[in-house]
Amino acid sequence: MPVRTRVCVRLACGVLAAAPTLALAGCSAEDSGPAAAETRPGSQQPGRDGGSAPVPTTEKDWKPVADALDRTGTLMDKAVYRVSLPRKDLKVTSHDVEVKPGLALGGWAAFAKYGDGTMVTGDLVITEDEQPKVTDALQKAGIAQTALHKHLLEQSPAVWWTHIHGMGDPVRLAKGVKAALDTTGIPPASPAPSSQPPIDLDTSAIDSALGRKGTPDGGIYKFTVARKDPVTDGSHTLPAGLGVYTGINFQPLGGKKAAINGDFVTTTDEIQHVIRALRKGGIDLVELHNHTVDEQPRLFYLHFWATGDGVTLAKSLRPALDATHPAAPKH
Repeated sequence: MPVRTRVCVRLACGVLAAAPTLALAGCSAEDSGPAAAETRPGSQQPGRDGGSAPVPTTEKDWKPVADALDRTGTLMDKAVYRVSLPRKDLKVTSHDVEVKPGLALGGWAAFAKYGDGTMVTGDLVITEDEQPKVTDALQKAGIAQTALHKHLLEQSPAVWWTHIHGMGDPVRLAKGVKAALDTTGIPPASPAPSSQPPIDLDTSAIDSALGRKGTPDGGIYKFTVARKDPVTDGSHTLPAGLGVYTGINFQPLGGKKAAINGDFVTTTDEIQHVIRALRKGGIDLVELHNHTVDEQPRLFYLHFWATGDGVTLAKSLRPALDATHPAAPKH
């Protein structure tokens, strides 16, 4: 059955334009996994919030998508196939800090299969020169842009972040994303390093301050925190891997100091609590905006920036994190 996806472009906090809906073909990936019999098209598995949950998949199910993208992703919780798209080709500075890709330049595309088709979401890091070409490629492929904004206050060169959304056949969606990537300088996939570089931060104390354990990633110390309550788009449950999470990143600056960047995912009634908590800790606000257009509850993403002692910054971030109803940390 054809599935429709809305096409729109949004700048910062205001919607610029909306185009008529565009029909895409249904999902063609094969069902697999222990729950396949209950989750094949036409028999969606209800999520705990009433929306349909993603169909369990395996790495093998996503090979056609990986081939179309010419990049391999990682399967998260047997549901979301996530492909990293870092801008390792750019040298971006912000407030005299050379920003590593993992701090703020880590684009991505994520795929999840549902009973009525495959969903793609993502966040592409693009230059101002690339932005019009990316927009045209996405629109030609029937993939929506749902946000266009910045994650850094002061930056050189000028870089933008655009969020994407589509629903339909997974290979067709992947080809559309690939067409957009081909208009940019986003480098091809590279092998994962065999070992992580040392991180000059007191990570144990940072873990303690934030109440959960971070993950080293290319010299950056990262925290990814899902929300406690479910999020849907009205008919599909949206796992955290599709971008519905708070991201907190620490880049070591030497002497146990760090630059921090990321964003808090908040509901409307949480926004001001997070702002007050961040400012009390001397943490700068970068942008407040939405990443998608039809999620329930309505979510806004508050991006931040600061430099200083890593542990002190973590302690300042904790009240803001607690104000967002985060899911309990995994042990």
